[in-house]
Amino acid sequence: MSSILTNTGAMIALQTLKGINSGLATTQSEISTGKSVGSAKDNAAVWAISKVMESDVKSFSGISDSLALGESTVAVARKAAETVTDLLTDMKSKIVAAQESNVDRDKIQTDIDALQEQLTSVVGAAQFNGLNLVDGSSAATVKVLSSLDRASDGTVSASHIDVTAQNLSVGSYSAKAAFTGSAGVSTDKDTAATTLAKADTTGVKVFLDDTVTWAAGDSVKVSLGDQTVSYTLSEADAAQTGTARTDLIAAGLKSAIDALGIANLQVDFTAGVSTTSDSTLTFKNDGGADLAGDLTIVSQFLNAGSGGLAAVASIDVTTDAGATAALTNIETLIQTATDAASSFGSVEGRIGTQADFISSLSDSLKAGIGSMVDADMEEASARLQALQTQQQLGIQALSIANQQPQNILSLFR
Repeated sequence: MSSILTNTGAMIALQTLKGINSGLATTQSEISTGKSVGSAKDNAAVWAISKVMESDVKSFSGISDSLALGESTVAVARKAAETVTDLLTDMKSKIVAAQESNVDRDKIQTDIDALQEQLTSVVGAAQFNGLNLVDGSSAATVKVLSSLDRASDGTVSASHIDVTAQNLSVGSYSAKAAFTGSAGVSTDKDTAATTLAKADTTGVKVFLDDTVTWAAGDSVKVSLGDQTVSYTLSEADAAQTGTARTDLIAAGLKSAIDALGIANLQVDFTAGVSTTSDSTLTFKNDGGADLAGDLTIVSQFLNAGSGGLAAVASIDVTTDAGATAALTNIETLIQTATDAASSFGSVEGRIGTQADFISSLSDSLKAGIGSMVDADMEEASARLQALQTQQQLGIQALSIANQQPQNILSLFR
């Protein structure tokens, strides 16, 4: 039956053409974006999974940076331990030479002292981004972010590689109470951090305890942000007592801090009075302008002769007994340095392996995401050609169907 009111053929052709146009729009979107799943509307489940994986890939980028930083830090420590081993080996050759009585032991001792100074210099300089793993100042274990672990229930946790610090210093930072007083400076710790707020004209006080027994070679260090100054006690300093000694230290620290030229930072020194007050350094803003940022003040005390290689300081080959004892001690010291280098080398290799794995894992995740959401361009191209042909046929079919009512007119002529 033909009707001029209802053109069934045209409706069918129109619905077919709409379907073709929809498929054509989807295919064109895939070609232009390169993705078959570009939004949650396309495939909610696949889109959600891909977004979680993409967030993990971005996280692994940060982990790669952490591993690179950790590997560099450990590499510096390993190189320092190897250098210390070489210096101790050179020192051993001097000690062996001193076993002979018919030698100038005083000159040999001078060479040994020079090697000890170089050892101290190497250990002190072996820091990367402010972290020194060989001078005894860092925590016993330093954690390096190594992985992001996602459980089957979706919970995420971070994994770390533990790096054990090695004390290769002649002296080390100990819990000796060199500081006391306010502003977070504890009486039972040698390290305290406080923050000097911007435009703070009241100041933060750090007190040096005049009751502490100081010795020549002891050192006081104050870190101000990323800059550090220190004062090492001489024999003359150590010979002083009470506040006379701590006044020398505080005044020396003030001079060193002033020399840093930190803008708007004012450091005042107040001499101590026996039985009444300790030697005091007051850190404050000079009021001229705000500091560039909050200032972290860290005070530390280095107890000479307490480090992992403290026995180096006692090596004295000027006598028969000293030369004999030194030969025994140097073997132990070399073993300590060798063990430290081996420990750092092992963990450096592990960090490097983990970094390679994280890089490969990121590539695998990217490939997995691509397989889920990326468009097959060959298939899309073929589909585009087919849909364009179908579109032309659909338009032709609709045109033919729309002509059917016109044909009815011929029946009434």
